[in-house]
Amino acid sequence: MNVLVIGGGGREHALCWGLSKSPRLEQLFCAPGNAGIKEVAECITLDLTNHQAVIDFCRVQNIGLVVVGPEIPLVAGIVDDLTSAGITAFGPTNAAAELEGSKTFTKQLCDEASIPTADYEWFDTGESAKAYVAAGANYPTVIKADGLAAGKGVTIAEDPDAATAAINACFDGTHGRTETEGAEVIIEEFLQGEEASLFILADGTTAKLLGTAQDHKRALDGDKGPNTGGMGAYAPAPVMTDALIEEAMRTIIQPTLETMAKRGTPYRGILYAGLILTDKGPKLIEYNVRFGDPECQVIIPRLKSDLLDVLLATAEGRLSSITIDMSDSAALTVVMAAKGYPGPVEKGSPIKNVDAANALEGVTVFHAGTKSAPDGALLANGGRVLNVTAVADTIAAAKAQAYTAVDLIDWPESHHRRDIAWRALTQSV
Repeated sequence: MNVLVIGGGGREHALCWGLSKSPRLEQLFCAPGNAGIKEVAECITLDLTNHQAVIDFCRVQNIGLVVVGPEIPLVAGIVDDLTSAGITAFGPTNAAAELEGSKTFTKQLCDEASIPTADYEWFDTGESAKAYVAAGANYPTVIKADGLAAGKGVTIAEDPDAATAAINACFDGTHGRTETEGAEVIIEEFLQGEEASLFILADGTTAKLLGTAQDHKRALDGDKGPNTGGMGAYAPAPVMTDALIEEAMRTIIQPTLETMAKRGTPYRGILYAGLILTDKGPKLIEYNVRFGDPECQVIIPRLKSDLLDVLLATAEGRLSSITIDMSDSAALTVVMAAKGYPGPVEKGSPIKNVDAANALEGVTVFHAGTKSAPDGALLANGGRVLNVTAVADTIAAAKAQAYTAVDLIDWPESHHRRDIAWRALTQSV
């Protein structure tokens, strides 16, 4: 089978890496890919906003499965258009992708299905939202832009001034739409507890657990600094006990999937539930409708089953017919980012010795934002640039090996955290 992966980051490198191991794979394409992905797939240039161009490519290359990595094409309905053209695609339809595309949609679904989540208020004007935080909010409070915001549309505000600034960013176009374009904001209670992620495969009827993980959103050690798209992750999440997983499946995942099916918009693809573990049980923070990044980079290396078989069965509605086997090992990834991230960064700095890091036992360096120079040198080409991933028997061993690999990489213009998995390791002492 020929396969096309859409996307060009660390998540897509992990997906291509996993798919490349399948004995069923004939040829693997990735659009647009990056300097690391080209080692396992043929990177191609496609206008991903032109769905007909993607369809035409799939027909010419006899693509049997399209795997959509990022959320933007999913929300734009690329799976709908591929399916209408008779091309099998992994990912939710536009209607189902609203679970990530609109926080208002998800909150309303939680109300309808009695899914535990934070109490909230909804606003469609900046004036009404700012009046609320000035008079009625408890602090800290959480401000969320309604639409897609590349992981940067959520602010935990400690006081009315911070809340007002966050609301302004939600309505002035900083986080997507402007107020005149129909921007909306959710203001919700701040929940106390540890965060964890649950990854579920769903085919519209059947749901199966793919794994748990925890990531680190803050830029600096000790969970300090600005929020980012993620500075590292590890799997499985020790805090997610079997009992907590069962409770989350029963009270959050199953009601979501049942309600989506009842509405006539059954969910197919990977469903990533961001949870907070409160003293009243797990509550839903948000849904993502694609593999997380960098969580994918610690989920896929633990998968023992054939990734192509798993994704194809999900896309074709045959999930109940397959078994998903996960390794007992732990995986940990460290994000190496360009200096200045998550703010503006300079691109083009050279990166050396990645091969030496890759040569370490259990280590795979996934490329998130790289390109090749004309002379073959590896160059940084983004904010988050490398995901240095290690698999070992324990989280502690995976962490040690990952940082050994990080220290081999010669890239002075980078920064990274040194404390990935500190919660898990503190709890296990």
